[in-house]
Amino acid sequence: MNKKKTTVMIGAVLLCTALAVGGTVAYLTDKDEVTNQFTVGRVEIEGKEPGYTPDPSGKTEDIVPTELIPKDPQITNIGKNDAYVYMDVSIPVAKVITVDEQGKRQNDGAAKETELFTMNELSEQWTLMYQKRVGDNMVYTYSYNDILAPQETTAPLFQSVTFANVVEGQLEESQLDIPVNFYAIQSLNTGEGSSVVEQAADAWLKYVNQNDGQAGEAAAPLSLSDEKDETEESQAEELENAAVENDSDRESVTSETE
Repeated sequence: MNKKKTTVMIGAVLLCTALAVGGTVAYLTDKDEVTNQFTVGRVEIEGKEPGYTPDPSGKTEDIVPTELIPKDPQITNIGKNDAYVYMDVSIPVAKVITVDEQGKRQNDGAAKETELFTMNELSEQWTLMYQKRVGDNMVYTYSYNDILAPQETTAPLFQSVTFANVVEGQLEESQLDIPVNFYAIQSLNTGEGSSVVEQAADAWLKYVNQNDGQAGEAAAPLSLSDEKDETEESQAEELENAAVENDSDRESVTSETE
């Protein structure tokens, strides 16, 4: 009997000891924290024409028919985000008499609405989205074929312009402007399509819709749908009978000092 009781008591003591040890064990734990910080990007561009050298007046003065004038508009991405970039160029239109290279009067000598300048060496890295007559100008709108990364610069849209072969005595003392507008839209999550050209066009439409009815320069761009309303036939007729702002850069071309 005594042996049995002793065994039980020892077992009980051992059990209690085990419970006591178990009660003093702490969980091994640690704590850390992750904070995700976000900064808002910026789409910002600079339009420039490094090849254009105006006269001291800031204009190109006393131009003559068929004169070639260096003008090479291009865009640099000075922001922090990739972007689709665009340009529109307004070529002035006037009803004038012109002659061909041999000096023969065109259109049977009748005055005809004509684009007064021709863009030379148009780059294949730009795509014409549409053209539309607006007032006394034919406006050409182009998109760049590649997404423009920060610090990158596009190829020039063209290298120069040539003044039309206009018969003298028609435009003396007229100021002729060729404004170029530059645009950029963030490329992330804005344009849909299988190519950059399609994506840029889609992003442009969204940009136009976003600014529809809004005051200010942001509402200036024309919509692609405006061009789609015209058939190819009506476009050809318009070109035959009427040929031919963020404005980051504007150069004036004048036939004589004002």
